[in-house]
Amino acid sequence: MIGTQGAAQPADLTDVRTTNLAVVLRYVRTHAPCSRADIAASTGLNKATVSSLVADLLDRRLLRDTGLTENRIGRPAAMLVLETRPYAAVGLEVGADHLAAVALDLAGERLLSWRRAYPGLGAGAGRAEAAVAALAGRVVTKLTAQGRRILGLTVAVPGPVTTAGGVRFAPHLGWSDLDLLPALTKALHRPDYPVAVDNDANLAALAEHRHGPHAGSPDLVTLIGGVDIGAGIIADGRLVRGGQGFAGRIGHLQLDPGGPLCRCGRRGCLEAYAGLPALVRAALPDTDADGPVSDFAPELERIAALARSGDEAAGTALTEAGSRLGQAVSVLADVLDPRVVVLGGAFATLSDWLLPAVEAEVKARAVAPGEAGHVAVSTLEPGSAATGGAALALDRLEAGHLPVPA
Repeated sequence: MIGTQGAAQPADLTDVRTTNLAVVLRYVRTHAPCSRADIAASTGLNKATVSSLVADLLDRRLLRDTGLTENRIGRPAAMLVLETRPYAAVGLEVGADHLAAVALDLAGERLLSWRRAYPGLGAGAGRAEAAVAALAGRVVTKLTAQGRRILGLTVAVPGPVTTAGGVRFAPHLGWSDLDLLPALTKALHRPDYPVAVDNDANLAALAEHRHGPHAGSPDLVTLIGGVDIGAGIIADGRLVRGGQGFAGRIGHLQLDPGGPLCRCGRRGCLEAYAGLPALVRAALPDTDADGPVSDFAPELERIAALARSGDEAAGTALTEAGSRLGQAVSVLADVLDPRVVVLGGAFATLSDWLLPAVEAEVKARAVAPGEAGHVAVSTLEPGSAATGGAALALDRLEAGHLPVPA
């Protein structure tokens, strides 16, 4: 996990019992309601071991016996489900013009979903830290007042995050080398649950992997469109962050050395074609896309409206952006071989016009039919990175980092 503080030392996963507890918990989440016999038959654990593990998970209030029984020959089998009441996992998302907060129970059901206005570039680093900490504090207070224990809290930010939880840079928010995690941990009074900061594309990919239509796919990439473009990568069922936490920075993949100037100083980067400022410049030539604008929601609405009406400039801009996205997807397909690439953020909003061009480019560049995998559009509601932040704590739980009995 990137930038985690306040966590208890995790159980050693070589411990057979801890591993088996996690196995049972994962099985119940994906197959509930199920019986102890179902768990034993599917996991290969013997029935006595399963009974002991289930008793432990019941004691920790992670599972619940419904009291209902399955109709079968012989002794009735009591059915198990996740216990949703005692715990909560929290994710926060820092956007260009808003802060979002999501809390999930063990089954992934939303306990709360908040969105608050946020001044983006006008906030400055100090105000940003204070705003994030204040929202986190309010969410935690509300949940603990309901008698819930917090499993973890993760903040999603639009930029590379160091292993120490610092935001390397988020230029459209005016952040550079912001030590967000220490400030947040201090504001929350050094809690006993894990606190983390992670990249928004990483967490959006985690949300897709756990809650989206392609949930459980072991190899998945999410492309998040915004002022910058990021990729969240799931490979072999695990989130890939890279050695320094900077994996997935596909926005500065150079597609054409003779192309338009990118804000990074090079020419022909993906962001110079498909980032929101580039799209706005091409589709809305009467709009200043290069000023200190952090919220492009009105421009997105205008572009979509013009495209629906058949406007030539908007249609051409979206087709060009989609083709360049298709180039990037083809590179991802060659390097990572994902089963699905999910378009999220602004790309999902404009998918009616982007997706055909993406698919055409991917098909044209594929060496063999079907080798590029499937390109899909995110169906998760806005705030997927916050959902992914909460899902991170649930993933830790299912990896064996279990709460002690209350």
